Amino acid sequence: MNLIHGQTQLLELLCIAPHPDDAEIGAGGTLIKAVQAGKTVGILELTRGEMGTQGTPEIRLEETRQAAEIMKLSFRGNLELPDGSIGSEGEHALKLARALRILCPRTLLLPHFQDRHPDHISSYQIGKKAVHLASLRKAALEGDPHRVARVLLYQGNAPLEPGLLVDVSGQLEVWERCVMAHASQFTGAAVSETVTPDILERRKARMMYWGTFAGVRYAEAFVSEVPFLLEGL
Repeated sequence: MNLIHGQTQLLELLCIAPHPDDAEIGAGGTLIKAVQAGKTVGILELTRGEMGTQGTPEIRLEETRQAAEIMKLSFRGNLELPDGSIGSEGEHALKLARALRILCPRTLLLPHFQDRHPDHISSYQIGKKAVHLASLRKAALEGDPHRVARVLLYQGNAPLEPGLLVDVSGQLEVWERCVMAHASQFTGAAVSETVTPDILERRKARMMYWGTFAGVRYAEAFVSEVPFLLEGL
């Protein structure tokens, strides 16, 4: 696990991202909100994004550092799995499980499995496997077992039916800056519906849509595959 920003430490919230920028555009407002609430928050990229049409791994590494500073993350790292081949080897889930034992996140954000990008689907799959492996005392892993308390799935490149919305209206200005730190992806020619200079407009429209269901200006959407206890009503 390559350390990019901050310190390797215990985290309250960790977001797993297939590529640099996926965490920002999928759950960035929520991550910023958690930081502003005093939580220890981190992002762990699985690849360097070396197969991307625009930018180089070196440029994208510097962009992730800049975005982490804007978000004031406690930690940002990269597992350096092969871009385009996440999950192609059994060792990939073990590497992620080792990271979970080191970082011990209470809540884990994974990409939703409904996505056009194979790496996003594979990231969900090895993420679920890693959560399981990290909790097993007899797993072939160093360190003490760690059980993630809650796993939430964030939206990528496909529609979903969320069960949880997070109001990020107060985080939009910082969110815009951290997204645009990834200038190699979001300036210049449009390559896809995601890699485009229209990214802010498109994602803000989606966030505004989710916000209508919660009576707020902007919201990010998540899915929990299991019910969880809501306290404090």
